[in-house]
Amino acid sequence: MSTALSTPPVPAASGALVVRTTAIANPGTLLTLLPPRAATDLYSWVRRGEGLVGWGRAASFTASGPTRFADAESWWRRTASHAVVRDDVVVPGTGPVVFGSLPFADESAEEAVFVVPEVVVGHRGDHWWVTTIAHEPTLGPVPRVAPTEPPAPPVGVTFADGAQPPTTWGTTVAEAVRRISEGDLDKVVLARDLLVGTESPIDARWLLTALAARYDNTWTFSVAGLVGATPELLVRRDQGLVTSRVLAGTIRRTGDDAKDISLAASLARSSKDLEEHEYAVRSVADALRPHCSSMNVPEAPFVLHLTNVMHLATDVTGVSADDASSLALAESLHPSAAVGGTPTREAVALISELEGMDRGRYAGPVGWMDAAGDGEWGIALRCGRFEEDDSSMRLFAGCGIVAGSDPDAEVAESDAKFVPMRDALTDS
Repeated sequence: MSTALSTPPVPAASGALVVRTTAIANPGTLLTLLPPRAATDLYSWVRRGEGLVGWGRAASFTASGPTRFADAESWWRRTASHAVVRDDVVVPGTGPVVFGSLPFADESAEEAVFVVPEVVVGHRGDHWWVTTIAHEPTLGPVPRVAPTEPPAPPVGVTFADGAQPPTTWGTTVAEAVRRISEGDLDKVVLARDLLVGTESPIDARWLLTALAARYDNTWTFSVAGLVGATPELLVRRDQGLVTSRVLAGTIRRTGDDAKDISLAASLARSSKDLEEHEYAVRSVADALRPHCSSMNVPEAPFVLHLTNVMHLATDVTGVSADDASSLALAESLHPSAAVGGTPTREAVALISELEGMDRGRYAGPVGWMDAAGDGEWGIALRCGRFEEDDSSMRLFAGCGIVAGSDPDAEVAESDAKFVPMRDALTDS
């Protein structure tokens, strides 16, 4: 990157972050601005061309266990409050910004990861900006951002079964249905994994670009080696407005528009899918209500059409009644019935018993937050995690299981949910 646009230096106390946000002209599509870096050094939260991308590491924090949300919140409040900030744009996402990703389970061996990039580029409405963050007492010239060399596709991609092959996982689903039928719980979300190998390192920018092109109605994310495109917004806090998009109930698309319209109508009438969706909406509304002065919970879901599947969806909105940050709101919602089950404690215990794997950060919150606590946190779905090097990944997919679930149908649904990542890896 070349440098230009010199501005006066910003003094800082020793150890504090120095942050400068400057308005810029449209530099090109956000994802094309990412430089070639290791997957763990690239950050993204983009939907329909708007959002944030970043790279580098000005500060970072890890946490684990039941206090991971609170520990990260405390660290970020302290870090942001001590920062010396010059913000010439002042919209959510400017100034100091942290990207984060947290594990699904309290007992996960994988840590929550929070990173403040050295450079963040944002786009919101008519606003474009670049934020530079460093520990230096002064900042140099504002970096000039521009599209970088395009990424190359992965080479020699292979797939292998993860913790449970499809037939075994179908038996696991049957056991979950039996437990539900006996009254142990109402719903549980079970996941499976798929292992990926390649002949050379995978460029995360290739995956992000492919996912954004095919699934523009999702949030394309990259945080510390976890890359994907989630259709589910766990929570957004934006200047007093709180929003959560709930997805539960899925049917695979055929590619035939007439058939898909018929399938959408059947999904909207399906007692099994409506029951699953009701549990998920109720869990979100109950969690947000203590933090909101008023709420709108639609009586019926709409059908969200994605490239590969259709979901029953409901957007729950509210007006913030306290100073709970977007991360604190995400903690109050996690795990929702959409990724855990109902009742929560029983469902999470059954997941631990039956899945036979550590989900890590899959199905956990992923997103970003600014110094004011505004931000967006999605659920890490339709995603993969880079392993020890950039030549291997682990993909994840899950399904909501209720009393009326059919194991074979759930295996097929999980296969459909692998499609976004599989296609991104194999299409060139």
